[in-house]
Amino acid sequence: MIGTQEMVIIFVVILLLFGASKLPELARSMGKATGEFKKARMETENELKAIDLKKKEA
Repeated sequence: MIGTQEMVIIFVVILLLFGASKLPELARSMGKATGEFKKARMETENELKAIDLKKKEA
């Protein structure tokens, strides 16, 4: 698991690489990507459950 010190180091490196002006845009993009990933995962799980229910009914 990533600790506090590692998170601070990662944040400083990102700050140096992208600059302070790009951080909000980068965070927004990462948030959208995370949301899309969760949405796709939920859809896949629901499809697999539906397939499993059809197999049990047959």
